[in-house]
Amino acid sequence: MTEASRRPNALRLNAADNVVVAMRRLEAGERIDGESIAAAEPIASGHKAATKAIAAGEPIRKYGQVIGVATAAIAPGAHVHTHNVGMSSLRADARAGAVQRQEPPRTFEGYRRAGGKAGVRNYIGVLTSVNCSATVARHIAEAADRRGLLADYPAIDGIVPITHASGCGMAGSGEGFETLRRTLWGTAANPNFGGVLLVGLGCEVVQIGRLKADYGLADDERFQSFTVQESGGTRRAIEEGLDRLAAMLPRIGAARRETLPASEISLGLQCGGSDAWSGVTSNPALGVASDRLAALGATVILSETPEIYGAEHLLIARARSAAIADKLRARLAWWEDYTRRNGAEMDNNPSPGNKAGGLTTILEKSLGAVAKAGGSMLNDVVKYAEPIGERGLVFMDSPGFDPCSATGQVASGATMIAFTTGRGSAFGCKPSPSIKLSSNTEIYRRMEDDIDIDCGGVATGEASIEMKGAEILDYLLEVASGRRTKSEELGYGGAEFVPWQIGAVM
Repeated sequence: MTEASRRPNALRLNAADNVVVAMRRLEAGERIDGESIAAAEPIASGHKAATKAIAAGEPIRKYGQVIGVATAAIAPGAHVHTHNVGMSSLRADARAGAVQRQEPPRTFEGYRRAGGKAGVRNYIGVLTSVNCSATVARHIAEAADRRGLLADYPAIDGIVPITHASGCGMAGSGEGFETLRRTLWGTAANPNFGGVLLVGLGCEVVQIGRLKADYGLADDERFQSFTVQESGGTRRAIEEGLDRLAAMLPRIGAARRETLPASEISLGLQCGGSDAWSGVTSNPALGVASDRLAALGATVILSETPEIYGAEHLLIARARSAAIADKLRARLAWWEDYTRRNGAEMDNNPSPGNKAGGLTTILEKSLGAVAKAGGSMLNDVVKYAEPIGERGLVFMDSPGFDPCSATGQVASGATMIAFTTGRGSAFGCKPSPSIKLSSNTEIYRRMEDDIDIDCGGVATGEASIEMKGAEILDYLLEVASGRRTKSEELGYGGAEFVPWQIGAVM
């Protein structure tokens, strides 16, 4: 008998569950290990099988939580998925209390910035106030590379054009305007940027002069700004940008890494291309690393509001105060109204890939997504791209679209991103390195050039969640000290800046 054949063919996640997860494809009539039933039909790996008869209207339970309600009678051993499960307003009891961990001090080699913040990279950003200056920003960065502008400055990781699709054709006040300005300012202030060059067109709605005045920015050795119109057009603007960069290089290039406490790290949590294993392997393992980082005094940022919908009670149960719990409820209420106004529902979130991987409802997806945040106390809830003033676990409101969510986290101060995937997301996020974690070994082997750590061994019993969490934490500290991630090696990150665009485009 081979090692693979000795492993259980299905996994029960909680004693209260009425479904199990297929560890591999189950054939019709095949006995389900650990249960007194057989598969009533073929069931794909990662998908759910009923462990008993489930009446129409009865809750479906996984992780010990409600993930939906049966829309038709389900026989023992039957496939449980979108064809016989719908949304439910029922919620199981939340787990009580927050995890309390004690961690011995840890350190990393990073950059101490003016004002006390700490970076893990030393990039120069060429940031745009409007899409109309995007090509100029890209040409400045490309010309700097062609001319070898960084040849004498090995401490600078690169010059990154940060472009986007907005900045004009919008109201000059209100929620959308303030969200974009907050994102631009927060990105420029991220401590992974040793310096920033801000380039505008000149006539856009998001005016550089107003942005600088409102946020107290002034041109100096680390920050420069100008517009294409003031420079006299595209070619002159490119040359002016190169001249300004050249003047900034000596100061930025003089930065050196020093030993800093792990409490200075700010980690954004992301998951994309999730499958049924994400909530079983990679997300809980990242949750262990998150709890350990929080215990070290670091900041851990959970986001993607539509992807906690249905699991918010788990976060509310461990909110530090009633006021923080109310802030989270308020953001969820905003999203319910937002989706309603746009003719959508919160359960529209699971993608075709999620469903093909075995996830049925947003409730099921959210329960797995929240696992990334471990069990630490929730210390604050902030708006998209809003500066974070608390350490430990913080929730930042954002869409579930990964590049948009990560953009907000970076603007809120995230110096690193940890990204779990089951279907195989390809993503990077300059200036903050992105660490990829696979939920299953198959996708790790298929996309080994993209994924840093395989968590599939948790499902097969080859590694515990605690062991894999320790491995993730060690790797995070290595990356914070300069080790390049797979996405950095591939050059990801320059095109993944996607500010959340709220409101009418005019």
